Order: sequence, then structure tokens, then C-alpha cells
Amino acid sequence: MKVTIEKAGSKEEEQAIIKAFEITGDIKSAAELLEGDSGSLPVTLDGKTFILKHNAIYYIESVDKKTFVYTKDACYESKYRLYELEKLLLGYFMRCSKATILNLKKVKSVKSEMSGRLNATLLNNEVIVISRGYVKEVKGRLGI
Repeated sequence: MKVTIEKAGSKEEEQAIIKAFEITGDIKSAAELLEGDSGSLPVTLDGKTFILKHNAIYYIESVDKKTFVYTKDACYESKYRLYELEKLLLGYFMRCSKATILNLKKVKSVKSEMSGRLNATLLNNEVIVISRGYVKEVKGRLGI
């Protein structure tokens, strides 16, 4: 990919133009980074509503028709369904099983299992199972 940087005459003239053949997750992430806003998501814990930045989310899981959002050391509940969150969370977020969305930026290591699945160890040392149907895409997005 060719990258060109030109000096602007003033702060008001600053802009970034991305020309891409295909809008991939990496391109969307670059746009989010340039805009300086990684987005946020309203979640609840103990009756209180919190606004979580997308980059604080490790993974999201659906259990018994409830959606839980996991951060480094807390678990929140979300009013959104998993399919709605897939549309809201762009870039490094991807489905890794029927009931889980994973933030690929929070993956520390992966290990293959005999069954064809992957175990992803996150930065907080939690282990997430990546289903066989998603292994190829996860490996591709992680560059392995």
C-alpha cells in the first residue's frame, strides 16, 4: 500500500483521504484511528449504566438470550443482540463462534486443538474457543 503524507498549511486544512480497492476491517480501523474516536457502547452493571469505549472490550458473549460484554476485569450486560453488535463494532471485532464476538486486538496467543478449533488466550489470560467454522478467517485476520 502506498502512503503519502503532505504538510498542511494550517490545522483547518488537515484531512486524510483513504483510497481502497476494498473496505476491509483494517481500513475501517485506520479510519477510526484517524478520526480519533474508537466509539462507545452503553452497558449496565448493578443497575448502573456505563459508557464503554470499544477498545476496552475484550469479547462479547450471548448466554440464555442475554448479551454480556467483557473487559479486562469486569462483565457488563448489554441491551443489544449479538447481530446488532456485529454491525456496531467494526475493525478488529469479529464473530468467533455462534455466541461470541472477539476483539482481535486483545488476543495474546492462539493454540490449535485436535478437533480443528482454536483456543485464543487474551491479554487478561482468559481463554476463548474459536469454532472450526471461524478458524480460517481468524487466522487470516491475525496474519497466521
